Amino acid sequence: MHRERVSENVFWFQSEIYAQVTAGVIVGPQWAVMIDTLALPEETLGIREFIEHELGVQVRYVINTHYHADHTWGNCFFPGATVIGHAKCRELLIEFGTPSLEAARRQNPGLRQVKIVPPHLTFASGELTMRVGKKNLVLSQAFGHSDDGISVLVEEDRVLFAGDAFMPLPYVVDGNVDDMLASVKKIGKMGLENIIQGHGDIILRGEIDAAVKENTAYLNNIKKAVKSAGKRKNVDEYLDEISIESCGKSRVYLGGLAETLHRRNLRTLYRQVNGE
Repeated sequence: MHRERVSENVFWFQSEIYAQVTAGVIVGPQWAVMIDTLALPEETLGIREFIEHELGVQVRYVINTHYHADHTWGNCFFPGATVIGHAKCRELLIEFGTPSLEAARRQNPGLRQVKIVPPHLTFASGELTMRVGKKNLVLSQAFGHSDDGISVLVEEDRVLFAGDAFMPLPYVVDGNVDDMLASVKKIGKMGLENIIQGHGDIILRGEIDAAVKENTAYLNNIKKAVKSAGKRKNVDEYLDEISIESCGKSRVYLGGLAETLHRRNLRTLYRQVNGE
C-alpha cells in the first residue's frame, strides 16, 4: 500500500492490490476522519494501524464518497466510528451491499470478516461541513460515477477528495455521463491545490487543467461515438472498433483496467441513449 502526506495532517493511501483505489485521513488533535476505505481487509487494517500507532489517534468518523464495495467494505474495521454519506449511499448499500458481499465471499474467503455498515449520518442536498482540528471539511454532491457520489474538500488546503467523480478514466456504468461532465467541470473551477482521485495517483495543481480537459474530452468523445453507433447495422462490431486512444485516453491507466472500463462505458452509454 502506498502512503503519502498531502498536507499538514492530511494523508493519502493507495491500494497495491486492487485498481489503485484510494482512501484518505484527516487528523485532528484528538481524533481522525477517514475518507473511504480500501477494497481488502488487510489494507484497511494497515491504515488503521498507521493512524492508531503512528499518528496516535482513533478514527471517529468514516466518510463514504459512494456505496461501491471498494470504498465502503472497510467501514466495519472502525467500530464505534460514525459513518457519513449521501442518503442514497445508505439506501444503495443496504439494498446491494449484503448480496454483493455474499457473492464475493464465494470467490475470496478472506472477506469473511467483512460486515456491511451503511452510513449512520446522511444528507440528501446542499452541503455538510465538519471541523477536524484546524481543518474545515465540506461535503458536497459529486454525481456521475454513481447517483450517491460526494466529494470532500479540505477547505484550508484546497485539497479535494473527489471519490470516483474524478478518475484517470471516467467510469459511468453505474451513473450518468452528463452528471459526470458537470462534476468534472465543477471540480475544474474550484481553484484546487490537489485532486485526490477515487482511483489512481494524486493530481497536482499544475496538472489539474489538463486532467479536467482530458476527462471532459473523453466523455464528450464517447457520447459522439455512441450517437454514431445508433446509425449502424452492426452495432457491436462498430463499438469494438472505437479504441480508447481515439477517445483521448490510454489503455495503461489503472494498471491496465482502463481498456475494460472503456468497453463497458461504450455499451452502457449505448443502452442508455437507445432506451435499452
